[in-house]
Amino acid sequence: MLAGNGLFYPLLGFASCAVFIYMTLGDVRFLFREPKMEFVRRNGTQFVVEGKKFYVNGWNSYWLMDQAVEEYSRPRVTKMLHAGAKMGLTVCRTWAFNDAGYNALQLKPGEFDERVFKALDRVIAEAQHHGIRLILCLVNNLHAYGGKAQYVQWAWEEGSASSRSNDSFFSDSSIKHHFKNYVKTMLTRRNRFTGVEYRNDPTIFAWELMNEPRCTTDPSGRSLQGWIKEMAEFVKSIDKNHLLTVGVEGFYGAATAKKFHVNPGDWAGSLGTDFVENSKIAAIDFASVHTYPDSWYPGLSFTEKMKFVSQWISSHIDDGDQDLKKPVLFAEFGLSSKTDNFQPGHRYQYYKRVYDLLYESAKATRSGAGAMPWQFLVDDMDEYGDAFAIVPWSIPSIYKLITRQSCRLAAIRHGKSSSKLLAECP
Repeated sequence: MLAGNGLFYPLLGFASCAVFIYMTLGDVRFLFREPKMEFVRRNGTQFVVEGKKFYVNGWNSYWLMDQAVEEYSRPRVTKMLHAGAKMGLTVCRTWAFNDAGYNALQLKPGEFDERVFKALDRVIAEAQHHGIRLILCLVNNLHAYGGKAQYVQWAWEEGSASSRSNDSFFSDSSIKHHFKNYVKTMLTRRNRFTGVEYRNDPTIFAWELMNEPRCTTDPSGRSLQGWIKEMAEFVKSIDKNHLLTVGVEGFYGAATAKKFHVNPGDWAGSLGTDFVENSKIAAIDFASVHTYPDSWYPGLSFTEKMKFVSQWISSHIDDGDQDLKKPVLFAEFGLSSKTDNFQPGHRYQYYKRVYDLLYESAKATRSGAGAMPWQFLVDDMDEYGDAFAIVPWSIPSIYKLITRQSCRLAAIRHGKSSSKLLAECP
């Protein structure tokens, strides 16, 4: 293995050294730092970097760009990325949008605040410095930070919209034109700190078209399917370097009715999305899944929720292996602290269940590509928190669980010669 200073270390010796560092300092970042970042590619159901399997043990911090705008809050970004690297995490998912709100990136269609764009430049440069890759999401289905509703409002105000329905985002030609302009501006942006265009920067792991897209006005799924295909092909016409995903939650729709029983309820099959059909599109490189048993099954006991989680994850890994032939990334998973029967130990058990299922998938070279908790904060960020947010180092049992997963996946990535490393994972 080639280290950053050009010296050659036998893999096993490097692994043993890294374990020693972890056991003494609680720091596993040395397992994951590359001499130089390369683009992540897809080979069937696996992510690969320079021919070697790449696993995602990551996290969500949607707030990075927003907190990088003002000088007083920038240390939060540095602290989060530094902590992620220290835990051996490989990918962070974050927002690359803020439409018409406070610290808006896009003030109105085609008009951008350079101060905020520079903040995103800073996030990407910081991530590169810490050896962390980024999934950058391009728009929200929800109202937070503008989302599709803001695009519809802009089009209505300029007199070009065909409807005031938020779902017209997926069909209105003027709205699609505005979104494509946004996407092109984002992909061709030249980073003020690194001098590299975003589309040429391997720090970016992937683009995500939309956070949790739904089109409830067309439960057949045709409207959303057409939009995904059009936008995916548009992204690929500009950027052929990066992976692309949709951002769906994983619900089975009309096109996969045989799997309705896996959904968390009948309501999940009528949202205009279909995990399999949406992810099959040729320009989509990998599938995404979200997992929220509390929100979807509020009446179940914790034991029943864990049974659902196991079935949910296993079903989607089966889809990746058998139907999609693509990696499946569990891009959000979380457990609410505000349910009536919540106990702190539940979150540990939930994280462990998810991590164990993904570890078993990786060991068997199956399509489960990794998992990303929603969401991580640093200290004193209550205003950005929700019922799912944690400061990982404030919960030692979960912190250890996260670093153990990083260590286990690193052992698989490095092959059988890393068996000693696996045995010494905490």
